[in-house]
Amino acid sequence: MNIALDFACEGEKSGEVPVGAIVEFDGKIIGKGYNCPVSTSDPTAHAEIIAIREAGEHFENYRLTGSVLYVTLEPCIMCYSAAVHARIKKIYYGADDPKGGVFSTGAFEKIQQIFNHNIEIESGLLASESSELLKTFFKNKR
Repeated sequence: MNIALDFACEGEKSGEVPVGAIVEFDGKIIGKGYNCPVSTSDPTAHAEIIAIREAGEHFENYRLTGSVLYVTLEPCIMCYSAAVHARIKKIYYGADDPKGGVFSTGAFEKIQQIFNHNIEIESGLLASESSELLKTFFKNKR
């Protein structure tokens, strides 16, 4: 998760909301990314999507079975859905996102039955560091 935090800081340097993600398989990072929808003019350019795309290129396959996603902020519905389609095994995330997170908003309870793949979830990993990075970013923006 420390590496995902490093990527979040990279995004912040670019003026993006500081969220970072990595995809790990067998102890090796196979995908990494940070939020960059502003600089790429791409609303799907969330950290998780960038990391999943890179991991798919690594495997030359859209299935990432057995991979683990680490992300500094709770995934949104789009990013969670991408992880399901990629067959990510587990997601670790840092800070909760009560405004847009798939779990904190209650969205997951409404949509979980449509998915045919279950992902293990563990929240709170370096949550205070992830949250502080985001709070500082938005405070400085105002």
